[in-house]
Amino acid sequence: MSSDSDLEDADTEKRFEFKKEQSSAFESEMGLNEETVRVISEDKDEPEWMLERRLKALEHYKNMPMPTDWPGQPDLSELDIQKIIPYIRPDVETRGEAETWEDLPDEIRDTFDKLGIPEAEKEALSGVGAQYESEVVYQNMKEQWEKKGVVFMNMDRAVQEHPELVKEHFMTKAVPPSDNKFAALHGAVWSGGSFVYIPEDVSVEMPIQAYFRMNSEGMGQFEHTLIVAEPGSEVHYIEGCSAPQYATHNLHSGAVEIFVREDAHVQYSTVQNWSKNTFNLNTKRALVDANATMEWVSGSMGSKATMLYPCSVLKGEGATDNHITIAFAGEGQDIDTGAKVYHNAPKTKSTIESKSISKDGGRTNYRGLVHIANGASQSSTSVECDALMFDNESTSDTMPYMEINESTVDVAHEATVGKIGDEDVFYLQSRGLDDDDAKQMIVAGFIEPITEELPLEYAVELNRLIELEMEGSLG
Repeated sequence: MSSDSDLEDADTEKRFEFKKEQSSAFESEMGLNEETVRVISEDKDEPEWMLERRLKALEHYKNMPMPTDWPGQPDLSELDIQKIIPYIRPDVETRGEAETWEDLPDEIRDTFDKLGIPEAEKEALSGVGAQYESEVVYQNMKEQWEKKGVVFMNMDRAVQEHPELVKEHFMTKAVPPSDNKFAALHGAVWSGGSFVYIPEDVSVEMPIQAYFRMNSEGMGQFEHTLIVAEPGSEVHYIEGCSAPQYATHNLHSGAVEIFVREDAHVQYSTVQNWSKNTFNLNTKRALVDANATMEWVSGSMGSKATMLYPCSVLKGEGATDNHITIAFAGEGQDIDTGAKVYHNAPKTKSTIESKSISKDGGRTNYRGLVHIANGASQSSTSVECDALMFDNESTSDTMPYMEINESTVDVAHEATVGKIGDEDVFYLQSRGLDDDDAKQMIVAGFIEPITEELPLEYAVELNRLIELEMEGSLG
């Protein structure tokens, strides 16, 4: 595992801001229509049932309005789906994944080398996948986990090799296309992503990682992540995302579906560092059975606008859900994040902890929903939202919504909003720090409850990305 100092010395700005010449084996037409959907499905040689699901999702998309009436929502008026390229298959000699990093084309291999993926695979991960543009180009699972029946492959392979599991879970129960317009868009043009299956009573003790990179200008990335954790199993899945800065808008609209069976434990962690021309609009949901635990750890920054609200439905008695999020908004950015939890069974528990930072006129917002159904007795929930602002031009809002339909429950909510105090900065300066270092130390302490939940590499990376955002060096 890399040391703290090694990671801090890495040139994080160069790792994320570099660009490669665009090179693709196949590229769909710009925009969205039935022909585009059929072309994507044909290029993937998909079975008829998946094409039918895509076309049904397209119909939902056509019939649903853009979300424009949410109070205080990010401005999506500049997003034009008809100017987005929804599918780019990278130029890899073998159709599908390369067997080794060396099999990848130089420009793709160099991209992931700069992002540190090969080193992470060798040192700290049980499995790793890498998606470039619209398709996974490399994926590997360590043999010790494959022998125990763990499956980790890209979603396109899963459609072909595990059709019954995919048919049962893919956009049927957790994230149906009818959920919202961008879920429907995703269902029509999805490509790539991860399929993770953990057999009963198997604990994967090292994290599984997937990394998604958008390189081309004006494209959309629509990866789909499907995780099925059977009873008594355990897994930690990590996603990283990035894109360089371009003059035109890009769109990221992924979907995550997680099924946490009885007594299972799943942690889903993501650090997203999109460029400031990217609209980041995702739908993520977990269905949690009795005595199972779902944990979300999310860091979001860099995009022009983000709307991200991971949701858990606590279906079984004693199910537990924990959400931890951090959002950073700089100039011209509107980062709208939060969480949704549905308590649909007795003795369920949830916690939501949200941390947001805004500077140079940026806006952050916590938008959340906690629903406790009639009959979900002896359930408990706690929501804590803390916002930190650098200046008078920046804004932060908190929009919690609670629907409590049961009397024998514990409900708590706390929110704080404040600026970095001059007295705090002065105190640290009196101890030898300059102004920038003092502010960075305050921010590091502010987000520590979140970074301590991440593996070392990601915690250090998140801190470094926030330092660069504070310096205005990214995007």
